[in-house]
Amino acid sequence: MKRIFLDHASTSKVDPEVLETMVPYFSTHYGNPSSLHFFGRDALQGVETAREQVGTLLGAREDEIIFTAGGTESDNLAIKGIAYLNKEKMKASGPHIITSAIEHPGVLEVCKHLELQGYRVTYLPVDQYGLVNLEDLEHAISKNTFLITIMYANNEIGTIEPVEEIGKIAREHDVLFHTDAVQAVGKLPINTKKLPVDLLALSSHKLYGPKGVGALYIRNGVKLQPIIHGGGHEKGLRSSTLNVPGIVGLGKACKLAGKRMDTDNARIKQLRDTLITNVLRIEQSYLNGHPTQRLVNNAHFRFTGIEGESLLLQLDEQGIATSTGSACSSKKLQASHVLTAIGLSPVDAHGSLRLSLGRETTKDEIAFVSKVTPQVVEKLRMMSPLWNR
Repeated sequence: MKRIFLDHASTSKVDPEVLETMVPYFSTHYGNPSSLHFFGRDALQGVETAREQVGTLLGAREDEIIFTAGGTESDNLAIKGIAYLNKEKMKASGPHIITSAIEHPGVLEVCKHLELQGYRVTYLPVDQYGLVNLEDLEHAISKNTFLITIMYANNEIGTIEPVEEIGKIAREHDVLFHTDAVQAVGKLPINTKKLPVDLLALSSHKLYGPKGVGALYIRNGVKLQPIIHGGGHEKGLRSSTLNVPGIVGLGKACKLAGKRMDTDNARIKQLRDTLITNVLRIEQSYLNGHPTQRLVNNAHFRFTGIEGESLLLQLDEQGIATSTGSACSSKKLQASHVLTAIGLSPVDAHGSLRLSLGRETTKDEIAFVSKVTPQVVEKLRMMSPLWNR
């Protein structure tokens, strides 16, 4: 059976060129980059090349890039690192953070943790497409607001937030702005020289790099308190011996993303649009997220009268790998917080399916998925007590 992977929002296959670049750093260039001898200097050169490559993709200076173990750690370092430096704002109302109701758990759970420590958090609602209202954001800012953290693009429904406008509002009020850009980096052009963002998180395995490595962009002049203490690696902000092969792989993945982005996006968007057109021919099927202001590889549907997990499993039997939502919480039974935040009932939210395309997705694969999905939906509806045509 041919296997079709349409779950690139959860992870991606390591690009062959990335893997080829990494391999020598497991065997030949294996030194500890903190060591002063040849082997250490040799490994450090690979790290600093990768730092430059990540910075180039983001339009950032290489000294503005800190390596981490992934997007979640980057988010934690950004939010906690800023929060712990703002404890002096502990007043009756408490130091204040603004975020959105549809953030990744890597942001939401950090905010909930900080609330237990006396920080105040505002969770902005979103509209039916998942967009933050800029007037709501501005009205939420208070004298104790020190951080706004709103994602660049949503990991479930693919909606792209008005990040530039959010950053401008933050600057006008002298508030730092962090964005979780894990889904956006490599798919959207990002230039931190022009984008008013102070901290930006990314993850390697979302852009055809290895798992277990990520990075945090920190604008020059922004101060953080470390959350991992030890030997003082990464300018004292992230202690731990560096994952040199992973970092080298992330750097190469970023270099390839910058080179291939326009070509990849044009091809993937065409395939994605074909898929959306075909799937929406199914009776009582709907597209979740913004119709146009969305990631080029994201197609998120809901189907009346069926359960998304059953649909996922039936498609998997046909060799098609999909998702019902965020891979980080896909085994949880409750309805997606993103889908309920855009106004869906728990029943409708459970009838959703995310299809996310990648660099290797083909026309034949999209044609097969377009053929099989209506058949599976019809089969499940025949067995569903919720389906009433």
